[in-house]
Amino acid sequence: MIAFPLVGATILLVFNRYTNRWGHLLGVAMSLASFVVAVLAFVELLGLPEAQRRQAVHLWEFIPGMVDMGLLIDPLSIAFALLITGVGSLIHIYSIGYMSHDPDRRRFFAYLNLFVAAMLLLVLADNYVGLFIGWEGVGLASYLLIGFWQFKPSAAVAAKKAFVVNRVGDFGLLVGMFLIWTTFGTLAFAELKPITAENPTTLAIGLLLLLGACGKSAQLPLQSWLLDAMEGPTPVSALIHAATMVTAGVYLVVRSGAFFFPEGSGAALAVAVVGAATLLAGAIIGCAKDDIKKGLAGSTMSQIGYMMLGAGLGPVGYAFAIGHLITHGFFKADLFLGAGSVMHGMNDEVNMRKYGGLRTYMPVTFATFFIGYLAIIGFPLLSGYFTKEGIIETAVHAQPILGWLAVAGAGITGFYMSRMVFMTFFGEKRWEKDAHPHESPTVMTVPLIVLSIGSIFLGGYLILSNRLMDWLAPAVGAPAARPEFHFTSTTGLATLALVAVGAAFAWYKYGRAEVPAVQPRGSFLTTFARRDLYGDAINESLIMRPGQWLTRLAVFFDNRGIDGVVNGLAAGIGGSSGRLRRLQTGFARTYALSILFGAAILTGALLLVGNI
Repeated sequence: MIAFPLVGATILLVFNRYTNRWGHLLGVAMSLASFVVAVLAFVELLGLPEAQRRQAVHLWEFIPGMVDMGLLIDPLSIAFALLITGVGSLIHIYSIGYMSHDPDRRRFFAYLNLFVAAMLLLVLADNYVGLFIGWEGVGLASYLLIGFWQFKPSAAVAAKKAFVVNRVGDFGLLVGMFLIWTTFGTLAFAELKPITAENPTTLAIGLLLLLGACGKSAQLPLQSWLLDAMEGPTPVSALIHAATMVTAGVYLVVRSGAFFFPEGSGAALAVAVVGAATLLAGAIIGCAKDDIKKGLAGSTMSQIGYMMLGAGLGPVGYAFAIGHLITHGFFKADLFLGAGSVMHGMNDEVNMRKYGGLRTYMPVTFATFFIGYLAIIGFPLLSGYFTKEGIIETAVHAQPILGWLAVAGAGITGFYMSRMVFMTFFGEKRWEKDAHPHESPTVMTVPLIVLSIGSIFLGGYLILSNRLMDWLAPAVGAPAARPEFHFTSTTGLATLALVAVGAAFAWYKYGRAEVPAVQPRGSFLTTFARRDLYGDAINESLIMRPGQWLTRLAVFFDNRGIDGVVNGLAAGIGGSSGRLRRLQTGFARTYALSILFGAAILTGALLLVGNI
């Protein structure tokens, strides 16, 4: 699974322009080959008894005395591998059409392959060191893909911002790994057993791992990079920033469940609180964005917040969190690629105020986008309905306040996603004069159709009868009591009612009424959302400017303190030597006279002392 895309990336990067004609085909073939291997591994694992569904694959001794390099094939890792390679392959195929006119298309596919290889290593590694190598690999690939169009200053800045913000989270993950090693003497997942009682060390480990997860999954307070990352090509947004990489934090929390339980631990509560706060923050941001991709980016923050909330609820929430992660991979990739299809037909325009009435010009894009929209708002019987409702229901019972905040977030989701659909596909035409909307080619619409099918059926299949929960049990544990999905629960009905209210309000504001061509000024709350909840301003005030002052102070101390002492000592010695040098004339008679006078003075001094 890992070798195929890694070889593909190597060939495309090493042979460079010689692969321009067929490089994209090689990239797709390597991703599809990896998917085939993942399917075969899944089938093989499915044929084993439940107790044997944790297969270790030893590769080589890596760090003697600390950790060996190996892979872990279990229900959790194979679920991620199928998502990464399956959805990843569809995005590779879509990219053939989307990037068809880009002169560096071969390099783009090399980076896509590199990302898939790194992401697979992240989820398949059997220890934290291997996971961290994959973790940094996807960070590198993300940096390269966000800044792929580096001739745009905004893309270069966005790539750098994503790289720097993620380093903060990576620092937390590294320190957490150090603590795990010093406390337990191992970094292998199989050797870490669930703790029986939380203590300050295990709490610190859990919080540090959560910090790492917040960086990679764009959760508060490390969310500021995600919306800027939309500067990359749209397939990047679909693959990395919707379907796979940003879900790595959820994987880390679930895989590290030993440090987040027993139930009610401080670390687990912190995960749930971060998830609830982020799902609301992302939803609020999505309400005010006119850029279709940034609106979907805010939605990604919000939906991953739901996953983190579920992951903070223990084994009973794991299945719903992972289920939502998988279904989200389908319907969010569907939405992002649908947005890319709209951009493809609208001269790369991203401002939804310049769309309108596109459903008749792009029928396949509209139909598939609409299915993704219904799935993400939790329309009954579609994928998102089962997984999101499972998280909300579990949260209301375990953490009522957080659960009802999740219900409110669902209502906001109904508003901002309906707003996006109405502004893009309904209403009057608001196009620029040179816009000629048209349906995308088949190579782009077929992946949309496949993803929309998964957005319809996958959630019900995974959640009903607890199929996913039973599948994941050998890897993450089983809850004390198996939950039952209730179609008419109080929270479920309340959620649907709020979603309907949000959709109706969006229709009132953007479906029935004319959409202004220029963004209105809006209220304070609207400005708050448009500026990403002032995340950049907060980072600038609390981190960047104090960091600048600290740097200037350090430079001043270095120049005037350390360098001042060293340079002053050197100058003093130099000045003294310059003055003493004048005593050395180079004439023997002068030196003889000096010796004579010196001897006379010395003799006189001795005689004087002797007389006394």
